[in-house]
Amino acid sequence: MARLDARRAILALAGLGLVGIFLALGTWQVQRRAWKLDLIARVEARLRAEPVSPPGRAEWAHLDGPAIEYRRVRVSGRFEHDRTALVQALTERGGGFWVLTPLVRPDGTTILINRGFVPGDRKDRPDRAEPPGDVTVTGLLRLSEPGGGFLRHNDPAADRWYSRDVSALAAARNLHDVAPYFIDADVTPNPGGLPVGGLTVVAFRNDHLVYALTWFTLALMSAGALIYALRRPRIEP
Repeated sequence: MARLDARRAILALAGLGLVGIFLALGTWQVQRRAWKLDLIARVEARLRAEPVSPPGRAEWAHLDGPAIEYRRVRVSGRFEHDRTALVQALTERGGGFWVLTPLVRPDGTTILINRGFVPGDRKDRPDRAEPPGDVTVTGLLRLSEPGGGFLRHNDPAADRWYSRDVSALAAARNLHDVAPYFIDADVTPNPGGLPVGGLTVVAFRNDHLVYALTWFTLALMSAGALIYALRRPRIEP
């Protein structure tokens, strides 16, 4: 009898522990969902806002990335087309390259501008517009993408780029006083149609409700199984 009671006590503790874990995971997913919905609302507000000046040199050391990404900005300066880098891209138009060109501002600072997309067979300089003189660019502020792409690392020595890694690109192109972010240019047409701007995809996965319901269902099933097991008649040896 004592041995059976001990086994039932252990079963009860294990079952309650499992139910508690599933409930905690479900609650965490509910909290994550609330955070994600707030993030989506804040980003959508930035996308609809009037463009502002991007953070200046004095703000670079204290930037809060999630708080500024996808902010609409407007910046003026002069492109340095001879220091352009091509970064491999896969877009709704197929495979090709992002055209990242340094923009030197009147205060001497530099911002990398993702001027848009070019197909792989149109990546040569004669095939894309290179506006001279002072220009004004409107677009979305984006955070640096260090390292490279999935299973592919940036190779500065071979000038092969799989992500828009601001610091690595700046070093490879011998740029100085470079902002720690880049700007995705908007849909303003370029002469000849290339590069094509405005292809930024702003999307956030929000499956937290499904995950929460899954964990709560497992908690309910575990509780039901535990009750059933504890209410089974004892079988005396």
